[in-house]
Amino acid sequence: MTQAYAAAVESLRPSVPTGTGEAARLTVERAVGLLAGRARCRLADAHRHLLRMAAEEDRGLVEVATGVIRMLDVADPDTGVVLGLDTDRVPGRLGAPLRRFAPWIGMVQRVLDVAPGMASYLSAERGPDGRLSDLIWAAASPDAVAPNGLRGAQLIGLRMAEHFPEVPGTDRWLAYEHVLDTGVPAALGPFPHRDGTYSVRAHRLGEGLLINWTRHDEHPGGIAERLAGTERLGNLGWGEWDLISGEIYWSDQLYRIFERDPRQGPPDPADEAGLEEALLEADRPLRAAAKAQLDRGDRVDVITRVRVNGRVKHLRTVADATRDADGRPLRVYGIVQDVTEQETGAKRLAEVERQLVEQRRSLAAEHELAGRLQRIILPLPEGPIVLPGLKVAVRYLPAGQESLVGGDWYHAAELRDGSVLLAVGDVAGHGTQAATAMAQLRHALRALAVTTSDPGQLLFHLNRLTCELERESPEMAATAVVARFDPARHEIVWAQAGHPPPLLARGGRTAPLERPAGPMLGVVDDATYQTARVDFRVGDVLLLYTDGLVEHRRRGPDDGLASVIATVDEAVRASPDQPLGQLISRLRRTNPDDDTCILAARPMTGQTQDLRRYLSGAAKMSHLRR
Repeated sequence: MTQAYAAAVESLRPSVPTGTGEAARLTVERAVGLLAGRARCRLADAHRHLLRMAAEEDRGLVEVATGVIRMLDVADPDTGVVLGLDTDRVPGRLGAPLRRFAPWIGMVQRVLDVAPGMASYLSAERGPDGRLSDLIWAAASPDAVAPNGLRGAQLIGLRMAEHFPEVPGTDRWLAYEHVLDTGVPAALGPFPHRDGTYSVRAHRLGEGLLINWTRHDEHPGGIAERLAGTERLGNLGWGEWDLISGEIYWSDQLYRIFERDPRQGPPDPADEAGLEEALLEADRPLRAAAKAQLDRGDRVDVITRVRVNGRVKHLRTVADATRDADGRPLRVYGIVQDVTEQETGAKRLAEVERQLVEQRRSLAAEHELAGRLQRIILPLPEGPIVLPGLKVAVRYLPAGQESLVGGDWYHAAELRDGSVLLAVGDVAGHGTQAATAMAQLRHALRALAVTTSDPGQLLFHLNRLTCELERESPEMAATAVVARFDPARHEIVWAQAGHPPPLLARGGRTAPLERPAGPMLGVVDDATYQTARVDFRVGDVLLLYTDGLVEHRRRGPDDGLASVIATVDEAVRASPDQPLGQLISRLRRTNPDDDTCILAARPMTGQTQDLRRYLSGAAKMSHLRR
């Protein structure tokens, strides 16, 4: 393995802050790959750009990488191709078999770009019987070649069965199939093949096949061949101009850079008109300054843009001269490197960064709008809410991602008959749409409570409203739990609509209440909601909450519920009379990607209720005297 190849492989493993772990490393790797694929630049350039973004924004590298993935790891709605893929490599040939490999191709291709010898990465196509029917080039090294002379990137999208028809059905083909099926690498050969003797090594990489060919009957040309290989790896060529004899020499790679037929020989450096015509008008002063610098005896290092067969290339030229005793140049020699990919990659990175900034601004604006809307329609109390025979505390935990503003809501108010209505609900989704739906349900509950205080009837009407809203927004779905507390009976009547059951803490033990039947809101027209009753006396604590407190996409809800119950039990046993605000402050959401709303209620003693009535009456008398 050459140093360049090893460096390319290592560039797939960007550094991450110490202690962030394997997950953070993989996050940065993926962001670097997506940036490189989107901007079609080298992985090392994408990594440096990611580091610069983190430094300029004063944010952690993993946080910036996560944002890049969230914004770039999406498929084009018209083609289905992942935007991070370097699709310029496969114009018009990116079929369905390769789209499945899209996230891999860009990264693998950049490794193969500097891989020595003949190497290819192929996707597998199977027949109805599950057997390997064909292999399709997805990435190739510059030296990979087909019998018809197609080489490197020209192979991408082509089928092996068409260009090597003698291979399918052979032992080698069966070995390829075995590698794909089992993941066990295979080494085949040496064996005669067409114009020479070869060995083949095959490895499974992801869902594709990585094949390396080694030719055994070639004799290395020593330093000349190694120099030619170095030129190809660096995409650079070198040349000399003997000013005394007029002799000019170009290396093979220099002819490739200028796309010039070696049989024509190098162009005449004295042809100023031809050189000026190839140079872009805006870069002519750079060439004049470089020529003056060389005439003064200094080394030249300059990047200029040159038209080559109708395309503009960015070429870096490093030149110097040997001189006589009087300083007159005798021989000019130099290296020309094609840095078009790096220059265009830098521009594309700048464009991607501009798009990311615009997208972040858009998300921030949406977040701010939804946040203001949520604060207006769901004001959070600064302290406990005192209601007839009851104290209530509320805590709201927003989603960990700042762009996610959800539809969680609560309600706690005194009814006309002296009872108390408590509710917690959750509208699916995030953003302004969820916040708007949440406002509609919360205000509807307040209005409906004027006509009825029965929790089952209230959910019946909320369900009909949600069904109407669902016709306007088909993806809308909601859950809720509604409870009515009667301070005279010390009793709670409650109903639920597809919502997690309330928790009741009593005598140092916390347990979920058995849920009465009731489907989610907006699912079944004219659904009915049964009610349940439970005594609620001094010393008890009732906990209503949304699913963000107990559910996580990687764990079952029972795990989260058990953790909440254990936390409440520990808190109540340690201090049975502690304020409700302190009690719910101990609770942590299980799912950081979802909002969480928690409402805790505790009955008050008769003495506390009498004090509340006295303070309320005193306030009214003071108001009348004024």
